[in-house]
Amino acid sequence: MARDARVVADRVMSLLGGEGNIVQLNHCATRLRVVAKDDEKVNAEGLSATEGVHGYFFQNGQHQVILGTGFVGKVFAIMKGNEAIEETPQAEEKNDKVSTFQTLTRTFSDIFVAIIPALVATGLLMGLRGLLVNGFGIELSPQLNTLSQVLTDTAFIFIPVLVTWSAMRVFGGNPVLGIVLGLMLVAPQLASKWDVAFGNAEAMMIPFMGFEIAVTGLQSSILPAVFMGWFAALVERTSRKYIPEVLDLILTPFITLLVSLIAGLVFVGPILLGIEKLITEAVLYFLQIPYGIGGLIYGGAIQFMAVTGMHHTIVPITIAMVTDTGFDYINPLGTAAIAGQFGAAMAVMSMQTDKVKRTGMFGAALPALFGITEPAMFAITLPRVKPFLYGCVGGALGGCLGAIAGIGSAGTGATMLPGILLYLGGGLGMYVLVMLVGAASAFALTKLLYKEPK
Repeated sequence: MARDARVVADRVMSLLGGEGNIVQLNHCATRLRVVAKDDEKVNAEGLSATEGVHGYFFQNGQHQVILGTGFVGKVFAIMKGNEAIEETPQAEEKNDKVSTFQTLTRTFSDIFVAIIPALVATGLLMGLRGLLVNGFGIELSPQLNTLSQVLTDTAFIFIPVLVTWSAMRVFGGNPVLGIVLGLMLVAPQLASKWDVAFGNAEAMMIPFMGFEIAVTGLQSSILPAVFMGWFAALVERTSRKYIPEVLDLILTPFITLLVSLIAGLVFVGPILLGIEKLITEAVLYFLQIPYGIGGLIYGGAIQFMAVTGMHHTIVPITIAMVTDTGFDYINPLGTAAIAGQFGAAMAVMSMQTDKVKRTGMFGAALPALFGITEPAMFAITLPRVKPFLYGCVGGALGGCLGAIAGIGSAGTGATMLPGILLYLGGGLGMYVLVMLVGAASAFALTKLLYKEPK
């Protein structure tokens, strides 16, 4: 039976304490994320039991209602139609109950959730090109090859533009200025970091206090773009406090762009670019620990990170990994973890004698096949604890296999069945085996060791 978005939106609004109790409303791929004025007014049990809702949990100062892909956007649009609810920028949001670490985690989530669809689409296009060229041996004409490169490379080369736009939006700045700053980071007048690294061009040297600072374009960089978005929003908001309104339209954007570009491109950007490279190399070293130990640890731990929201901090690393090496070696490990939760959820579902419960659990588990694990995890495995742990064991075993095999995806963002497209150019058989090991081992462990309370 199809869910009625209007009915669910009205019910969720009521259980959240009404429109007057909602001070911030956002959503990600599967969840409504709400900051309430008074958490005591939120009916957690009612939200969990609402028909059409896959689960509810409170995390990082937010009430998160799991609705599933596609449907969450419909409910969000209906609830956002209420003028009493405003989408509060991160910079203006104040919540004393949220720790600095939780705020940092949520900020990364807010920045990167918005750009993930572009990365997923680009990754799938990479997989399709790999299938045509490597799988079927098709030789592309120069024109088609150029067109395919435009389709597959643009989002990753110009990722700073997406990040600065999203960061400015999150931190309460003007997103259009964020786009301009991102374009400045990849301006063609600057030698790209790749050309400089391979000796095909020289960095621009800027003298400063007796030293020379090497400045290059920051194509495919993440951390410098995040800093630029945050710093530019700070400069813009600060400037607006002191500049007369009659001059605001002229001076505020001018000061924001000038100060932010100098700080980000010349001073902080090169430092953060070096840190980003070190982080990527450290992660690759960890994943290459002998006998798949790195994959075992990651595959078993990533769902614990997902519970706390920390998994969003992995996104910048995967993007940097693809741009530096051409592959995302974290992808198969994350896929194994999702497969583990799917297998455990299906095992719990098979234990149900009530047809309505079985149907509901199947609906919650199904999105995991498409890389969305929250409904299965928060509605089925995590509340029962042991199935969640067995799912993590399955993820660890599948992750170990993936690390030993050394497979990586040609793009990032897509896992489970959609992720197959990322391996069409190579490694597909092992990728499928990683999924099967993760799901089957978790299913078997849950079936053998867990007993559903009557």
